[in-house]
This record gives sequence, C-alpha cells and structure tokens, in this order.
Amino acid sequence: MCLYQGVGLVDCIFDISGKTALVTGASSGLGRHFAITFASKGAKVILAARGEEKLKEVTTHIDSNGGQASIAVTDVTDANSVRRAFDTAEATFGVPTIVVNNSGIAGSGLALELDEHIWDEVIDTNLRGAWLVAQQAAQRMVAAQVAGTIINIASIAGLRVATAMAAYSASKAGLIRLTEALAMEWARHRIRVNAIAPGYILTPLNREFFDSPAGQKMISRIPQKHLGEPKDLDGTLLLLASDASRYMTGTTIVIDGGHSVSSL
Repeated sequence: MCLYQGVGLVDCIFDISGKTALVTGASSGLGRHFAITFASKGAKVILAARGEEKLKEVTTHIDSNGGQASIAVTDVTDANSVRRAFDTAEATFGVPTIVVNNSGIAGSGLALELDEHIWDEVIDTNLRGAWLVAQQAAQRMVAAQVAGTIINIASIAGLRVATAMAAYSASKAGLIRLTEALAMEWARHRIRVNAIAPGYILTPLNREFFDSPAGQKMISRIPQKHLGEPKDLDGTLLLLASDASRYMTGTTIVIDGGHSVSSL
C-alpha cells in the first residue's frame, strides 16, 4: 500500500502492491518480464504457461528477489486448463484483479502456402485463448464483486500488415477488436480491458534474427532506427495495471518507435 511516506505521488498513482496478477505466457520473453516487473512492484503473481520447468525458474528468480509468485501450468487453448489456473490463483493469492493475456505464437508463412493447421493453431492461441482467459478472469471478478483490469498483448501487426503474417495479423487485429468489445460490455462490472500493441521488441528468441542482414533491414525501417526493449513496455504496463488508468478502457496503446506511422 502506498502511504506517501518517502514515496512520490507518481509512485502512488501507479501502485499495485498487494494486488494479485495473473500473466499468461510467463515462462519466457515478454511474459516473463511482465511477471518479474509486477512482482518487483509488490504484486503477488501467478505465472501461467505450458512449460513447468521454465515457470519454476521464473518463480525462483522472483522469490530470490523478495517477490511472491506461484505457478499454474496452463494451456490457454483448453478451457478446463484455464479454469484450473484461476482456481490455483484464487487458492494461492486470491482472485486476480490484474490479468495479462500474453500467450501467443507467430505461425508465419505465405498465405498461398499456409497450412490450415498452422492457421488454426495461431487463431486458437492468440485470439480464442485470450478470450477464454479474459472471460474466466471477468467471471471471477464479477462473482467476487471486485474491480479489475485485463491487459491484452496485441501487436502492430494487428494494425498494419506484413508479408507472410496473415494468420498472426488476423489474430492480433481480432484481439484489438475483442478488447474494445469486452471493454464496452464489462465496464458496468468495473472491469477495464485495454491492449498494448508492441512493435519489434528484442528478446532472446529473436536476437539471432535481428543480428542477421534481414533483421538489420527491418530495423532500418523503424523511424527511431532501433529495436525496443522489454523495459520500454513497463510504463504502459503499470499504467494499465494500476488505478492510474481508472478512466481508460477499450484503448490500444502502440509502442513501436514510430513504426506503425511510417510509410516504409
């Protein structure tokens, strides 16, 4: 709790200490970073993903730095698995009032050649999975009569297209519109639903590509001429997770170094 004792006003506005957060896709990449960021700010975090061993590693990291975290092995495409994750969260830390829909896969491929199973997998994970998590989160919040915030991790690919990304772009565009629809429906329940649309963010998984000539060419098209880092999303993440955004819902915030407004 922020008591204004040696803590600045801005810190108090963004305070999430003591709140329960659930982050999907938390075993690696941005999801791992989001979970660690929340824990460092005093939130109790449920780490949800399919890889149990990687989740344990993240939990160990959080615990060793004085945070609180627990894992829920979760497949977001399985409604029963999602339900069990929220059961675990409630039993461990209480009803999550901050939920980050971060699980996602790329499934790149030219539309003429794209296998239908890849299409189904991308839509199932990125869009249907996000809906299952958001719906379960909202049902728990309504039942507990608590306010909450859901943050969907979209992409600038949902706002502009690129070659060989038809499935991914469609899933992220759908997620942006889903964000708006859920925000409208759930505002009456004091549940805010917003999205973050990152551009190219450097992670261990894509570092090798961005070091290649093709990757360097992509970076050159970004107006700021460099990739983003996970920490560049922290301010927006904490804005949407905290009461600093209490009058914001149905909004998608783009963080991409100007890429989405460039003509390249």
